[in-house]
Amino acid sequence: MMIMRNRNAGTGIIELLLSLALLMAMSNVVAAGSINVTITGVRNDQGMIRCGLFSSAVGFLQPGKQFREATGKIQGGRAVCAFNSVPAGTYAIAVFHAERGEPQVTFGLFGKPTQGVGFSHNPPMRFGPPSFEATAFPVGSAPVDLPVKLNY
Repeated sequence: MMIMRNRNAGTGIIELLLSLALLMAMSNVVAAGSINVTITGVRNDQGMIRCGLFSSAVGFLQPGKQFREATGKIQGGRAVCAFNSVPAGTYAIAVFHAERGEPQVTFGLFGKPTQGVGFSHNPPMRFGPPSFEATAFPVGSAPVDLPVKLNY
């Protein structure tokens, strides 16, 4: 009888550990949210809008350093980029109008972008691009809707 009790106790511990692992996995799913970025002020319906989701100041606005990327189809001077299952954290959005399908922003005289660009929180662009901190926003389990206006 004593051996049976130990075996059942061991089984109970395994079941408890499996239940805890399942709860932890479910809490990660709950912590994931969605981000919907509505871009306005697009000067024409040519090309697409490219959106980059950045997860830290390190690599912010550097091509290929975004956490995720998305594209939006332009219709009537507007587009939407959607990011699903985003883990909870702090993020920033940068977007640009890829009129000719460009993979990244191009710059002209004095480092000014040749395409329309925009950022989360729509910060003013006086002497270069905004910082990660100026464009950062929190993501939790609730959906986040962000309006972004392009600047040309």
